[in-house]
Amino acid sequence: MMIRPLLLALSTLLVAATPLSPAQRFGELFRAVQMQRVFPDSKTFADAQPRRSDAAIMKAYRQCACKDRAALEAFVQANFTLPITPTVPPPSAKLSLTAHIDALWPQLTRTLPSVAPGSSALPLPKRFVVPGGRFREMYYWDSWFTMLGLQASGRQDLVEDMIADFGSLLDRYGRIPNGTRTYYLSRSQPPFFYLIAGMSKRADTLAQRTRWLRAEHDFWMRGADGLRAGEANARVVRLSDGSLLNRYWDDRDDPRDESYREDALLAQANPGRDAKVLYRDLRAGAESGWDFSSRWLADGKTLATIRTTRVVPVDLNSLLYGLERSIATNCRTLKDDPCASRYTAAADARAVAINRHLWNAAGYYADYDLDADTVARGRTAAMAFPLFVGIATPDRAQATAKALAPLLGEGGLRTTLVDTGQQWDDPNGWAPLQWVAITGLERYGETTLARRIAAHWLASVTREYDASGKLLEKYNVVQRLPGGGGEYPLQDGFGWTNGVTRALIAKGFTTAQ
Repeated sequence: MMIRPLLLALSTLLVAATPLSPAQRFGELFRAVQMQRVFPDSKTFADAQPRRSDAAIMKAYRQCACKDRAALEAFVQANFTLPITPTVPPPSAKLSLTAHIDALWPQLTRTLPSVAPGSSALPLPKRFVVPGGRFREMYYWDSWFTMLGLQASGRQDLVEDMIADFGSLLDRYGRIPNGTRTYYLSRSQPPFFYLIAGMSKRADTLAQRTRWLRAEHDFWMRGADGLRAGEANARVVRLSDGSLLNRYWDDRDDPRDESYREDALLAQANPGRDAKVLYRDLRAGAESGWDFSSRWLADGKTLATIRTTRVVPVDLNSLLYGLERSIATNCRTLKDDPCASRYTAAADARAVAINRHLWNAAGYYADYDLDADTVARGRTAAMAFPLFVGIATPDRAQATAKALAPLLGEGGLRTTLVDTGQQWDDPNGWAPLQWVAITGLERYGETTLARRIAAHWLASVTREYDASGKLLEKYNVVQRLPGGGGEYPLQDGFGWTNGVTRALIAKGFTTAQ
C-alpha cells in the first residue's frame, strides 16, 4: 500500500512550492510593524510591495534602531511601497440603480498577468473583478455572486475570464485560495466553483472545467483515506456511524497576516487557550467566509471561545454535495461512466449524511457539533443551503422555510438571531445569503417568503443608494442602515452586493411584496 505515502510526499512537495506570505518572509519585522500598529488596518502592510530583496530589508532592519512606532513607520516607508485603495466615486449624474451597477463593473475590473518580485499578490492570466475598498484582489466566494450580476449586465466576457482565472489557481496551487494573495494560500472559501464553472457558455472547455472541479474536490477530501469512525483530518471528518463529511480548516496555525495584531492580542488576552489551536480556529473561521459568527463560538458570544474546526457546517457540506453532483453530470456528458458513478455515489452518501446529522428536530437544518456529538440548536441563514442545492425533502423544505422566516428583518434576511458584535451575526444581512435563501425557497415553491426577502433586501440597498450613492458590503437589516461590527470599517464598492442586486432586479424582483 504505497498510495498513501506517495500522496503525502506529493502534498509535501506542493506545500514546499507554495510562496511564503509576508509574515513568513519578514518575521520579526512583520510582527513589530503589526503589533506597534504602524497602520490602522493590518492588511496594509501585508499588501505592501518591497522596494528591494527580503535579505537586504531584513539586514537593514536588524541594523536600525527601529523600536518605536515612528521609527518603524519611517523604515517601512523607505523600504516598501504601500498599497493604494481606489475609491469608487459616486455617480456623476443620478443614475438608476441598475445603470449605476453597470457603470461600476469597469471601475472594479483589474488585470494582473504578472507581479513585481516580492509582491504578496498572485498573478492571474485574465481580467477579474474585485469587491472594492480594502479588498484589492479577487476573492473566492464573493466572485460567484459578483458574476451573477455580470451576467445580468451582459458581461459574459468577464465571466469567462474569471472562470479561467480560477482554473489557473487550481492548476498552480491545487486549490482556490480565500483570495489572490500569498497569505490566503493556506485556506480556501465556501466551494462555489462548480457554480462559477457552470456559468461558462463554452462547450469546448467542459473537459477542462471538469478536471478543475475534480481538483477542487480532491483538495477538500484530502486526508479522507484511512480515516476511521470518530476521526478527523484537515477538512475531512468521519462521524461515529461512518458518515464522511467536511469542516473548515486552515493549513497554518499562526496569526493571519491580514489581521495579525487582532489575532495575537486575542491569544495574549486568553493564556488559558492553546495559541496554535486558537489561531487555527480563527483561520478556519476565515475559510468559512463567516468571519466571524456565533456559529463558531463555544459560548455563542465571545470570540475567544472560537472552535470552528469542531463544527461540521451545513453550508459547506451542501456545497460539496453540489460539487459532487456537478462532476457526475459533467462526466456523464463526457461519456466517462466510472467517473459519473463515483461522484454520484459520493453525492448520494453526503445527502443522506446531511439529512441524518445536520437536521434539528425543531424543524430546520443546522451545523453538527463534534464535541457535543449532536446537531446545533441555533438558527442561522445557513439553514437555507440544503434547499439551495436541492437536498431537502418537500416537508423539510417547508419546515425550514417556517424556521427561516423569523430571521427576516425590515431590510432583508438576518445572518443569525444573536447580536455578538461580530459582523456575521444579527443585525447584519449579507447579499450572498439573500440570494441563497431566495433561490432555495423558490426551488421548493416557497415563493411568498422568497419575494418578501427580495423586496426587503432591495429596499435596504435602494434606500442607501438614494442617500449616499453607494452599495455597501453589508447592511443592518433590522433598521435598514449601513452594517457594522467586525475587524475593519464598512467597505463600499461592492462586488457581491452589486451582483446580487443586479441579478434580483433582472429576475423581476422589486421592493413591492
